[in-house]
Amino acid sequence: MTKLEEIIALCKRRGFVYPTSDIYGGIGGFYDLGPQGVALARNIKDAWWKEMVTSRDDVVGLDSSIILNPKTWEASGHVAAFTDPLIECKVCHSRLRADQEDEIAAHVASHKAKGEKDVTFTEPRQFNLLFKTFVGPVEDSKSVAYLRGETCQGIFTNFNNIMTSNRVKIPFGIAQIGKAFRNEVTPGKFLFRVREFEQMELEYFVEPKDADSAFAMWKGKRMAWHLSLGISKENIRFRQHEATERAHYASDSWDIEYNFPEWGFKEVEGIANRTDYDLKTHSKWSGKELKVVNQETNESYYPYVIEPSVGVTRLMLALLFEAFTKDGDRTVLKLKPSLAPFMVAVFPLLPNKPDLVTKAREVYQMLKSVFPTTWDDRGNIGKRYLAQDEIGTPWCVTIDFTTLEDGAVTIRNRDTTKQERIQISALIDYIRTNIQL
Repeated sequence: MTKLEEIIALCKRRGFVYPTSDIYGGIGGFYDLGPQGVALARNIKDAWWKEMVTSRDDVVGLDSSIILNPKTWEASGHVAAFTDPLIECKVCHSRLRADQEDEIAAHVASHKAKGEKDVTFTEPRQFNLLFKTFVGPVEDSKSVAYLRGETCQGIFTNFNNIMTSNRVKIPFGIAQIGKAFRNEVTPGKFLFRVREFEQMELEYFVEPKDADSAFAMWKGKRMAWHLSLGISKENIRFRQHEATERAHYASDSWDIEYNFPEWGFKEVEGIANRTDYDLKTHSKWSGKELKVVNQETNESYYPYVIEPSVGVTRLMLALLFEAFTKDGDRTVLKLKPSLAPFMVAVFPLLPNKPDLVTKAREVYQMLKSVFPTTWDDRGNIGKRYLAQDEIGTPWCVTIDFTTLEDGAVTIRNRDTTKQERIQISALIDYIRTNIQL
């Protein structure tokens, strides 16, 4: 099995990710997060929110609607130009993105492996990625709406509301975590390219003269944050967009790329200088003036926007690759403790002994009030350790018969498998110290 295949199997086996509608054969480009996946995603989002919002004085939060007034998407250019180039294989009629050279090469190779030499494709045509729907009881042109293709447009349309209802002034940012939808031509690579996903986006508004310095500041902060999650320096890098691949509204764009073992360096976060395009365009289309007045100079201007944007599940996939480790017969997810679905697991040594179970439950409830904690009494102790290693739980606490006599438990380290005996009364401080919250 490849590493990707092993991760996919582990994700289903240990409750991280399931194919959507699995009992009906799934549907391409959609996945459900299981109990452990929800916890991992929540920890990633909490880490991002703490970094981008709660630890700063110049950023506020927003949760905008998934369905916006359709004029929003006309103004932003999505209705006319939110497209990918689509080609079709003339041999098997599979559809591919014309800008994905590695996927095209793999497709051609698959045909040649079957002895089919003459593999050609149609000319590229543009395919719109917006999911269309209807609002109201009648499905006609007047009721057409779209599932949002990105979260930032709700930020731009709320710019004036936030300026007038909150004590914010330029420079400041609006942050949002939420679902976005793209009708991808070729979803694939597990969680890497899906049709429904969560974005964590910041739109940071600055005076035009400060845009370059703000852009450099956010580049540095975003790379430092990814490294703080436990990604190694050799597996992450910056890549600047070529002029031909930048969005039309951007004066500069950089990707933070992760070195996925299966397909090399690919984007996990994009950072763009969107210039004043968004507020200027929405002012024009809506008729509502979105300029800001500099109180010192009395000059009015459209703020420039610096946008760091990262996908939750794509980053999750990078972290799973980074953490996935084979240690002899063990498979271990060496996730940063604060990201792991559980920080600690509690076991009674023998689940059929009431005294052990009672004491273990006491310890479990004590730890659960402080840390994300799980209970496991299935199978022998060795299998329980192996299961928690695969989930990524940093510490396992076992209550045995000696515990009933001296009040000490065995605590095991996920990464080293080292075991120590410590007093129940010292457990919380021990975990806090060693887990480095």
